[in-house]
Amino acid sequence: MQLRVLSLLLFTAVLTGCFAEAEAPSAKQPPAQPIDVAAVLYTQYSPEYTFTTRLESPQQVELRPRVSGVIESVEFREGSHVKQGDLLFRIDSRPFAAEVARLEAELDRAKAALGQAQSEAQRAQRLQGRNAMSAEQAESRLSLASQRRAELASVQAAMKAARLNLEFTEVRAPIDGQVSNAFITAGNNVQAGQSVLTSLVATDRLYAYFDVDERTWNASFSDVKADGQTQARLTLAGSARAPQTGELDFIDNQINEQTGTLRVRAVFTAKDAPLRPGAFARIQLKATDSQPTVMVPDRAVGTDLKSRFVLVVNAENVLEYRPVELGRREGTLRVVEAGLEPGERIAANGPARVGPGMPITPRNVEIEAQSLTLAEPQPKAEPSA
Repeated sequence: MQLRVLSLLLFTAVLTGCFAEAEAPSAKQPPAQPIDVAAVLYTQYSPEYTFTTRLESPQQVELRPRVSGVIESVEFREGSHVKQGDLLFRIDSRPFAAEVARLEAELDRAKAALGQAQSEAQRAQRLQGRNAMSAEQAESRLSLASQRRAELASVQAAMKAARLNLEFTEVRAPIDGQVSNAFITAGNNVQAGQSVLTSLVATDRLYAYFDVDERTWNASFSDVKADGQTQARLTLAGSARAPQTGELDFIDNQINEQTGTLRVRAVFTAKDAPLRPGAFARIQLKATDSQPTVMVPDRAVGTDLKSRFVLVVNAENVLEYRPVELGRREGTLRVVEAGLEPGERIAANGPARVGPGMPITPRNVEIEAQSLTLAEPQPKAEPSA
């Protein structure tokens, strides 16, 4: 009897221990943590490239005098915008006016001499016709008339040059644009074609030349033509203004063999924009072809010693480790080149406070598409048998 009671007590203790072991794991099971979960963004994406440049004016002039002399006055406000033909400098015109007056008198003398020579030549022809003058004398008078005609033409040419020189004492703007300061002021002597009076740049349009490496051009811009249809955006260094919009109007005819780059130009209208020649700027250019692309929030990407990864939510709402290959960053989004498929769900805030193997309670959120054009989601490929 005692043996039977002892066996019953032992059996009861064993059963109690088994039930305790069975209930222990469930007591330690943590509750599922609620986290933000989003389906990966599947979008039609055109990568945007950035190039650096300095702006150039289509027309730049170093203003030099065409005649030598003394600057009489400066007729413009330094740094102002001027129109073609506006008076900028006056050079002392008195020596040139005196030369014009001298040549006018010389011109009158030459005209009178020519008239007399022509009259004598005509009379010589009449006398020779009546055999009243020798042929030799008649030819001499005809020759003298020709000399007087050449002298008159010479004086007329000198007069034209003298009047041009007198006109050149007024130095005028050759183009529309913005003028710099006066490099030489009143009272100073200047030399024709040598002294630089000021500089003038056209500012209504500005050029931005930049170099695109051969690989990038062939991959993203091979269909671009210099017809003004491809837009480019310009941002000035340190500027908080919205980018200026221009277009490509020039593509060089060959690739530079030494650098492996192609010279390209964008043109921007600068009348109402704070653009200046020589300014440092960044040019943004979108690729012509777009591809359906998977994108995720950049904060959803984690880093370990091996690779970059995201946490994928499976059908049982358990997080799985998934290594990914990343591409360019676009704002708050990151291009995923490999590792994710359209329609898959991820932990939107990344591996903060969660990790692989953890059960979760999903809080569904949407990824902001920003200005990207969404493509139709594609079904996930079925595994081959």
